Amino acid sequence: MSKKICITGISGQVGAALTEELLNRYPDCKIYGLKRRSSSHNTERIDHLYNDPQKHSRLELAYGDLSDYSSILNFVGDVKPDYFYNCGAMSHVKVSEFIPENCMDITGAGVIRVLEAIKKSSPKTRFLQLSSSEMFGNSIGENDTKQSEITPFNPRSIYACAKVAGYYSTINYRESFNMFAANAIAFNMESEKRGPTFLTRKCTIGAAKIKLGLQDYLYLGNLEAKRDWNFVGDSIDAFIKIIEADEPDDYVVATGETYSVKHFVELVFSKLDLDWKQYVKFDERLLRKAEVNKLCGDSAKIRAKLKWEPKYTLNDIVDKMVAYDLKLAQNELLIKNNG
Repeated sequence: MSKKICITGISGQVGAALTEELLNRYPDCKIYGLKRRSSSHNTERIDHLYNDPQKHSRLELAYGDLSDYSSILNFVGDVKPDYFYNCGAMSHVKVSEFIPENCMDITGAGVIRVLEAIKKSSPKTRFLQLSSSEMFGNSIGENDTKQSEITPFNPRSIYACAKVAGYYSTINYRESFNMFAANAIAFNMESEKRGPTFLTRKCTIGAAKIKLGLQDYLYLGNLEAKRDWNFVGDSIDAFIKIIEADEPDDYVVATGETYSVKHFVELVFSKLDLDWKQYVKFDERLLRKAEVNKLCGDSAKIRAKLKWEPKYTLNDIVDKMVAYDLKLAQNELLIKNNG
């Protein structure tokens, strides 16, 4: 597969994992990553790829921003990629409450900037938008089943509203300009490389530090919310299938199983032989302004049409995350003790 592939958000959990999978799966492909300029290096998730002599020459980074159309246009025009994965976003629901305009600009309007750049300078490029289960909001009740491609959206945050804008923009460009533009409606994607401010990783980091005496308590908000948690590697396999499909379409990417935050926390602490009730404290400041009570995806369409299915269970995901964060905590304790 001698392909040129562009990825936004390449230094994030999903972008980095996607980059590694593509480099491993297709020895002839070349990855072009777009990243925002930062005063500190934030490429730790992909640094090992640069240090691999077999992959270094097939990975190239460029500075750009989804809020800056000229940088996107130049990026797309220079590369003229075969595939374009839009993994970039202001992706934190809670933070979107504090910077709503920035979130809408990056996560919503940023999609239009990419699509417009592709339309103008590389119309044969295949585009995949990483949409979010947060778009569904509270579209099903406690006794209902799952959310599919035909479930109405009910966004409950600015982040979700911005994702809805990006989702429909992708469909509009597909139908109006005959572009290959598809959506992956991804439910929660987790791994040991998840950002430390997100709930799941906050739990595994906190529990590992509590186990080693580096932290006393873990503060959380709503423990009753339910989520459909996927391993990021399984989701990436779905994204590749969607962008390589014969026709562009929109697909839910989910396990179809949902668990409460409380269940997740209990599972994490049990891996470390800890009673979570002794260490987890409630902090109302961590509650959302408008909670999403339950997300559970119906992925029957992608399973049938593209022969995709998840391989990892929630227990598998927690095992990976706890092992990784326990090792980090052990290193932190060693440095502290050696002072």
